[in-house]
Amino acid sequence: MRYTFYTVLTFLIFVSTALVAGNPDRQGQAGASELLINPWGRSAGLHSMSTSSVMGVEAMRINIAGLSRIENLEIGITNTNLYSGAGLQMNAGAIGFKMGKSGALGIEFSSLNFGDIPVTTTNQPAGTGGFFSPSFFQLGVGYSLTYANKISVGALVRYVSESLQDISASGIAIDAGVQYVSGENDNFKLGIALKNVGTPMAFGGEGLTVRRPNPTPDGGVVYEIAFNSRGAEFELPSSLNLGVSYDFYVAEENYIRALANFTSNAFSKDQIGFGAEFSFRNLFAVRGGYKLDVGHSDVEAQSIYTGFSAGASVEVPISSGGANKLGLDYAYRTTNPFKGTHNFTLRFAF
Repeated sequence: MRYTFYTVLTFLIFVSTALVAGNPDRQGQAGASELLINPWGRSAGLHSMSTSSVMGVEAMRINIAGLSRIENLEIGITNTNLYSGAGLQMNAGAIGFKMGKSGALGIEFSSLNFGDIPVTTTNQPAGTGGFFSPSFFQLGVGYSLTYANKISVGALVRYVSESLQDISASGIAIDAGVQYVSGENDNFKLGIALKNVGTPMAFGGEGLTVRRPNPTPDGGVVYEIAFNSRGAEFELPSSLNLGVSYDFYVAEENYIRALANFTSNAFSKDQIGFGAEFSFRNLFAVRGGYKLDVGHSDVEAQSIYTGFSAGASVEVPISSGGANKLGLDYAYRTTNPFKGTHNFTLRFAF
């Protein structure tokens, strides 16, 4: 088991060094930034820093290795009010279910809601009276496996689509992760997650086509020719997350979890953060975190998610014996600029 863990750990570090290694001067040069949005309330309350301890369907967004730690079946739906005042929302849903004693398969989807955007043209800059809304959609399928309740590994493939009526781009992103649990009560947890490594994307379609008069009309006949512009390719926002946590038990069922996380971003500044979570008998939990940028670059723009985060969860048994549960999660994250992001999640565990 230890040999397997160290093999996977070495592989992830080697691959991440080759694929994620970048510099902050490339900030803003990646696309598909919606891959960095976390819609799930529990992990969002910790600023998405629960790489080592995340479990269940939301692990498909943070560290896929944690998916296999569900009991039997888990379903989650969530709504995120992004950057309050900007009019953006993300809706997501996921289902995860056990396959055998130690494996789990999960499916996750999410979409961005931009609202109605007025259509403007060169001749009508004030608007034509029409509206449009971009379609940003993601669909991920992941599998995770746990060895002897100590080591979990997993991988996920995610399809990414961005489109308007006459222009679109699509790509494939791959996530991989590992979690290690140790201690008398599984107090110590270590997690590594490599995310959003995949194919470059490029926009194409009729929206990039323009019609211009023929530059050399034959016989004096003027007619139009369609010219197709090719969109430049852009990379996905790859990142490597390293997390560690330790649980301090108060009585038998209550604990305080302290955690730390480091994020190496290929196209922006690296980030480091700390957080804590208190759980009361697995029925109620409160959490909070703080994240900040590290390093310097020629581009001194601050990441939008820095500063404080906070959240709370309630677990309600919905059957005798407590085997089936309903979970409610809320999280708030400070943003710069705008007025913060709010996450609302509803979970069902069977």
